[in-house]
Amino acid sequence: MTVRPSRREVLRFGSAAVAASTLSVPAIAQASWPSKPIRIIVGYPAGGLTDTFARAYGDFIAQKTGQPVSVENKAGASGAIAAEQVKSAAPDGYTLMWTISTTMIMNKVLFKKLPYDPDKDFALISWMDAGHLPLIINKDVPAKNLKEFVEYARNNKVSLGTYGAGSYSHVAVEALNRHYGLKMEAVHYRGEAPMWTDVMSGAIQGGSGSYAAATSVLQSGNGRAIAVPTKERMKKLPDVGTFYEQGVTDVAFQVQGFICLVGPIGMPKEIVKKLSDLMVEAGKSERILKILDTFGIDRAAQDQAFFEKIMAEQGPIWIDLVKGLNLEPQ
Repeated sequence: MTVRPSRREVLRFGSAAVAASTLSVPAIAQASWPSKPIRIIVGYPAGGLTDTFARAYGDFIAQKTGQPVSVENKAGASGAIAAEQVKSAAPDGYTLMWTISTTMIMNKVLFKKLPYDPDKDFALISWMDAGHLPLIINKDVPAKNLKEFVEYARNNKVSLGTYGAGSYSHVAVEALNRHYGLKMEAVHYRGEAPMWTDVMSGAIQGGSGSYAAATSVLQSGNGRAIAVPTKERMKKLPDVGTFYEQGVTDVAFQVQGFICLVGPIGMPKEIVKKLSDLMVEAGKSERILKILDTFGIDRAAQDQAFFEKIMAEQGPIWIDLVKGLNLEPQ
């Protein structure tokens, strides 16, 4: 017996078919994301902290989603090369960028013209602590805390290393000079390794940088940490007072550099949320916790909402701090 659909059923099923046919490709794709390999472009060289985190978190995402995650290093121009490539990618969640606060904030001051707009070209996904950047001085400087170091600097020529013009360590030197009325010289290096080599040898009196990169200086006894930025002490250096505890309330020592995961603007909210949740989950894994301990970092990946809040609150402060260095944009 042949059963004929009623007029009402024809209309109902017909309407559903029309609705399905009008769904955009991204709308269909996001329901099953990810259905193919994911690519993470890192704006800095292989082997560094940014790259290490990208690969560790990327592996976790691959394990949880069942899709391969590849990491490509596109270093250069303080992350601008990678940023330009990612901003032009399809906003479908398959091309992402791992970069740092310099790319997302400070480059707006350091470059006359950028091939990307940090404020408009990217969807914020997850924020990661880049770690405290303690002030470490050479063993021959007769100071055990910030007050003693300042007294030494008033009566002696002092040079402090930075890992690049416009970097946090550069901001720190100028902030200390301003706060105490000192004239310490900022000596710029291309990265932390050569800076810490000169701190260790006594060629310069000190510098600010990552705990992991400075481990050899501290463990060899050739240097000592005397102050830590932000209001909370480092777990790795529990006996070292913060700048804030030692009387320096300048905002330069309260803002925090970061590593982050972003994607092209226009990514579906559902995909951003899924990635954000995966990042937070990854930050609780044994592998990530070991990396955090190695690098002396106290906080793992935070979600999208936290990232957006940090950018809104600290972004303008960073811009003012870097502008205050009076650097000539490149």
